[in-house]
Amino acid sequence: MPKMLAPGFRTRRTSFIRFGALAALVLLAFWSFSNRSPAPSLLPIQKSQPAAAEGAGSFPVKAAEQPFSNKPVQGAHPIDKLINDGGKRYKDILSRESHTLEEAAQAYRKRRGRHPPPGFDKWWDFAKQNNAIVVEEFWDQVYHDIDPFWGVPQPIIRKEAYSFEMSIHIRNGKANSTSDWFWTLIWLDMIRSIEHMVPDLDMPLNAMDEPRLVVPWEDIDGYMTKGAASRSLWPAKEVVSEFQKLPTAGRHDRDVRIPFKRWEKTSPYWPIARRGCPPDSPARQAPLKESFNHPPEIDISNAEKHSFAGYVSNFTLSSEICHQPDLQGLNGLLINPISVSSTKVLFPMFGGSKLAINNEILLPPPIYWKGEDRFTGGEDNDVEWQNKGNTVVWRGVATGGKNKPENWRGFHRHRFVSMLNQTKVSAVEHGKEKPENFVLPSEQYHLHAQADGRLGEWVGEWSEVGFVDLMCSPSEEDGRCWYTDHYFAKVDGMDMHEQFDYKYVPDIDGNSFSGRYLGFLNSTSLPIKATLFREWHDSRLVPWVHFVPMDNRFQDFYGIMEYFRGYGETSGHDKAAQRIALEGKEWANKVLRKEDMQIYVLRLLLEYGRVIADDRDKMGWVDDALKDPSIEKTWSKLKI
Repeated sequence: MPKMLAPGFRTRRTSFIRFGALAALVLLAFWSFSNRSPAPSLLPIQKSQPAAAEGAGSFPVKAAEQPFSNKPVQGAHPIDKLINDGGKRYKDILSRESHTLEEAAQAYRKRRGRHPPPGFDKWWDFAKQNNAIVVEEFWDQVYHDIDPFWGVPQPIIRKEAYSFEMSIHIRNGKANSTSDWFWTLIWLDMIRSIEHMVPDLDMPLNAMDEPRLVVPWEDIDGYMTKGAASRSLWPAKEVVSEFQKLPTAGRHDRDVRIPFKRWEKTSPYWPIARRGCPPDSPARQAPLKESFNHPPEIDISNAEKHSFAGYVSNFTLSSEICHQPDLQGLNGLLINPISVSSTKVLFPMFGGSKLAINNEILLPPPIYWKGEDRFTGGEDNDVEWQNKGNTVVWRGVATGGKNKPENWRGFHRHRFVSMLNQTKVSAVEHGKEKPENFVLPSEQYHLHAQADGRLGEWVGEWSEVGFVDLMCSPSEEDGRCWYTDHYFAKVDGMDMHEQFDYKYVPDIDGNSFSGRYLGFLNSTSLPIKATLFREWHDSRLVPWVHFVPMDNRFQDFYGIMEYFRGYGETSGHDKAAQRIALEGKEWANKVLRKEDMQIYVLRLLLEYGRVIADDRDKMGWVDDALKDPSIEKTWSKLKI
């Protein structure tokens, strides 16, 4: 069994970077005495960048996330435009809400090119009983995850599912598992809350923090092509409306041969991850890094495809690695993950998060369903905006992977914390030190603090950021670390509810997704989010309306803070920050509740139950058309 987290969710703590005069002298002496590698390089913004073809295995990029026009607004800040465009997209989403079962079924057919699965009416009733907002695109992740399996023979999927060692089995409306792993038990609790509406099926589970399936792009493209050939709106009278019954797990499809799985244990993870990208993508074409023992190379031109004037305009695309080859040296997971156990074989493994190139089927993570106070902040999360400190707060452990003396410089949490250390930034901007793992922001941000030579001093006015454990390898007492002690000092932890006393709460990935994100969204503080991970709820949240997106290089963070907080005599946009924080909280209370998790998982399992069935091509729900034959006449007008 791969290395897993210990039961009882380990708290993801962190530490502060404080540099005194003595530390600065030690650093200067150390640099002058040793043969240092060059400082991190910031490659210039290029006028054009070869576009990476979107992978068949990657989440479809939503055009509505891009600015409606790439032309700057005269005299306006780029973030003004991004907030305005986000508001338009949000209104557009709300305009597509379905209010009746018939509307929902037609919206499904239009977007998916198939009939809804059997049980769709029960799913609708369950959603409305729980006051859910139903917009068909809220379930896009379900179809991103399930669609490749339409190209895999059903008996193979079924045997793969029951053969895996850690699974949940559902028969006759009852869910059970032979595993007592704590994540399994939490997921089992969630499934049991809807088990009476779920068809017979088996669900293999990923017990690791890290995702495990990276099927080559070429294979996924083939599965998608096969699946698309079966997409059709069958005449209502020919549709199969009942799910297939299955015998006890292990007693069916015994003669079916399934592919052999070789579990890869090597790192870096990047060579494994990039096979999920198109062959002509920058990720596949770029050379592999041979060493991580030098300051990282940061190529901000790779962010152009998902940015407007230096700020994230397409959050979905910003988390895609295929057009961003420099990320191979900028993220702990891609450099040296805690655990690696990956396969090229597509089979139905369910998990809580993944990269865009991974092929797991997403569930709401156990952390979200369990709702522990250390990840949610408890009920004490409604501090009035005007009573909050006008400060950025972040606490965490130096996770993200297994950092070592020869690789820590590229780890994302280390980079972020370094960028928010006043002493470090000041020394770099005045040429007194070479930056070890970050670069100063480029001229495109027009930062007033930087122009005045006060960037570090200004950061010190609002930054309350640090590590509570440096996660040394091998580990040391008291959470310290000999090879990073020159750069980071350990600070005291801070409970989630204490963090809500501050206005700005950046959210940075750990070993996988950040378990604090839902808690941040449910608070009255403003989440500023950077991630490479996909989660179940991504299609429900609108950047610049419900949270502030940030690039994974963090170059834009200074500009984000100058926009919202202001600098010197230049006023910030405090009201805009408050509005996003409160709208995010209000929206999360409508679409990210436990009830919404149940509704999401029920839809997912209805789709999964269909794709494993022998009659899947003709299977569906068409009661609306059987009741009103005129509905069937509209299907020919739907573009499939």
